[in-house]
Amino acid sequence: MLVLGSLQSPSPFVPTSSSSSSFNKSFLTRRNSIVFASSVLASFLHLQPNSICPFHLARAEDEFQQEEGRSVQLFQETSPSVVFIKDLEVVKDPKRSKEIMLTEDENAKVEGTGSGFIWDKFGHIVTNYHVVAKLVTDKSGLQRCKVFLVDASGNGISKEAKVIGFDPAYDLAVLKIDVEGSKLKPALLGTSHDLRVGQSCFAIGNPYGYENTLTTGVVSGLGREIPSPNGGAIRGVIQTDAAINAGNSGGPLIDSYGHVIGVNTATFTRKGTGISSGVNFAIPIDTVVRTVPYLIVYGTPYTDRY
Repeated sequence: MLVLGSLQSPSPFVPTSSSSSSFNKSFLTRRNSIVFASSVLASFLHLQPNSICPFHLARAEDEFQQEEGRSVQLFQETSPSVVFIKDLEVVKDPKRSKEIMLTEDENAKVEGTGSGFIWDKFGHIVTNYHVVAKLVTDKSGLQRCKVFLVDASGNGISKEAKVIGFDPAYDLAVLKIDVEGSKLKPALLGTSHDLRVGQSCFAIGNPYGYENTLTTGVVSGLGREIPSPNGGAIRGVIQTDAAINAGNSGGPLIDSYGHVIGVNTATFTRKGTGISSGVNFAIPIDTVVRTVPYLIVYGTPYTDRY
């Protein structure tokens, strides 16, 4: 900061010829110094709004537009790999007591919704166990699961899915749909062992039934622990502030490159409101990659077979 001293009136005195000359020189020198300093300050203040600030503002605006464009592109490239899951309680046709109809009219009841992502081109879909728990434990034969997705050409399709494997210890399940005549776009898998707190992440899912919803945030913490559906503990969990709500479960948490780094699973809610508190959790993809192949081949995790 430039600080200018204030001018004070000279002490009154009776000047002689020599003192008068000295006074004039001193006064002119001080005056010239103040005028020069004022000119420099005025020049500096004049340059700030007209040349420096616009440059920084334009640069910041350009960076914002680039970041926004990356988010849009990221969603467009990854959302076709995300599916919408509906748990349905179907009804028997009174005229055909042995046949169960999979319908979504007023006679069918939606038991719950969730998300998932396409694992491979053979129609395997990864989601949370708790999303399809009613179907897994159903003994009435009336529970069904329907999956809504888009194929590689962008065509919307819906298929009935079967549960082929599940692991409550890690809250994971694998569904299978018939992909005859359809080309699917599997999600790109990343890694979770090299994640860092503070890096950007994105959640795609179907909160409250609103399909293909994107929320953004950062990796807020690593190595967390949350309860599993079987009463145990899931360790090494990713914490994020990307919004995760009812219906997001089973959907992917992805990084800035569009790679899946976790499976969105749980959130803390404000007591009595059901509203997300911003403390959300995802099963790390390294755990998923170790578990899912066993579920596809054997239907159960490795530990349950011995």
